[in-house]
Amino acid sequence: MAQGTGSTTAGNNAFADKSKPAAVRSGNIYAARAVADAIRTSLGPRGMDKMIQTGKGETIITNDGNTMLRDMAVMHPAAKMLVDLANAQDIEAGDGTTSVVVICGSLLGAAERLLAKGLHPTTISESFQRASAHAVKTLESISTPIDLTDRATLLKAAATSLSSKIVAQEPKLAPMAVDAVLRSINPANASNVDLRNIRILKKPGGVIDDSELLDGLVLSQQVVKSAGGPTRIEKAKIALIQFQLSPPKPDMENQIIVNDYRQMDKILKEERTYLLNLCKKIKKSKCNVLLIQKSILRDAVNDLSLHFLHKLGILVVKDIERDEVEFICKSTGCKPIADIDYFSEDKLGTADLVEEVSALGARYTRVSGVKLPASATKDHHHHAPATTTSSTAGKDAKDGPTGKEAGALSTSTSANSAPRTVSIIARGANPLILDEAERSLHDAMCVIRCLVKRRALLPGGGAPEMAVSTALAHAATTADYPDSICWKAYADALEVVPVTLAENAGLNAIRVVTEMRARHVKGESTVGVSIKRGGGGARG
Repeated sequence: MAQGTGSTTAGNNAFADKSKPAAVRSGNIYAARAVADAIRTSLGPRGMDKMIQTGKGETIITNDGNTMLRDMAVMHPAAKMLVDLANAQDIEAGDGTTSVVVICGSLLGAAERLLAKGLHPTTISESFQRASAHAVKTLESISTPIDLTDRATLLKAAATSLSSKIVAQEPKLAPMAVDAVLRSINPANASNVDLRNIRILKKPGGVIDDSELLDGLVLSQQVVKSAGGPTRIEKAKIALIQFQLSPPKPDMENQIIVNDYRQMDKILKEERTYLLNLCKKIKKSKCNVLLIQKSILRDAVNDLSLHFLHKLGILVVKDIERDEVEFICKSTGCKPIADIDYFSEDKLGTADLVEEVSALGARYTRVSGVKLPASATKDHHHHAPATTTSSTAGKDAKDGPTGKEAGALSTSTSANSAPRTVSIIARGANPLILDEAERSLHDAMCVIRCLVKRRALLPGGGAPEMAVSTALAHAATTADYPDSICWKAYADALEVVPVTLAENAGLNAIRVVTEMRARHVKGESTVGVSIKRGGGGARG
């Protein structure tokens, strides 16, 4: 009995020691803030890029918060949560990944100061939640409703997203991002954008200015020319097959020893007949462009079948990746065919032209003038336009459309000829620039997607954060405990964004932010950090 009592006392003593949980908590906060501080210097148009070497030995130069954090070797579990936070922001909104991590690090710093004053973590957390709800209302009140037909405004929003990237000086990228999104939806009634309908094909060579936006489809694979087949087909009938045009193989490895030339002749004859029958069935369905999915079991296509296809005047593109199949089918209106017995004309897609293009040292296949069947396209122009909602531009944007958006088409007056998919050919001097151009384009397209979801804009340059900070600081003066103390800390923490923007631009952060705060208190809620003018707040 005495033993039991002693062990209980020891357990209670362990809980009585309050220093251990406090040490763990502060350790978690330090680890997370260290990550936030590491990428803080890359925030804003004057932010610095980070050079990261991945575990595989590849070098990445980027300004994208999610890419930086994903490739950094982060070990601490609390710091890993910040990596997940940036990843969640990338999926939800697409842009602002660096901003959320910096704000999170600052809020953790505010929480740490409140914990030092003796407030309980749950109290702080609940008060911060109420502050966030108040912040959203403030943001809604200062936002400006926009219309998707206002192209100039959309271009400005995309250009703002690109301003902090390496490729900021390129004039082509912002219009390409806007056009790519608008062509894949019907702006009159769309409420979401499926970015899987926009494909970016990276081809080294040339400069970023040589990048182009195309309706329809571009394949990175070249046309197979080894048998002398055609490289250009007009009025194309496109088929995508998932079976192989080569002799069947047995399930297990074996060897056949033939000791008679007549038997050899018979084997070759059988092979010829088998392949010729396959090719004749393909030609019978009026197919003249054949896309062949990559195969790991045996050759997807062999020289003999290529010879037959050439004689029949069929253009061949092989090694289509499995994950490309869905996009190709959506773009051309064809259906994948898994067996020769099901090869029929109703599964073919149509296009005006399929050709191999050679430009700036790169070869690829271009499908243009796609005509989708009437069943696949629906005219969405008769719906009432969506009402404009006033909210933050970067709020809850999700990838993946509902059924309605999947059918929503571009703004072309003839819905039947309107493609649902868009391809961008990104060109650049080297893979580093190309990868960053792709990330930048994705961010810009996500910004436009956010505007499709919530049609409103906010001023930039740290103005929204300062507006929320001012509103919360004012509300905290009349709020009850614990909001009175927590909201003030929350408001101070949000000032990290304008401070960081000013610091990264080499400005006097204290002077700029003090002037900005004074103007916000006077009611000028659109004043942000003006990096171009150097210093004082300027209208956003």
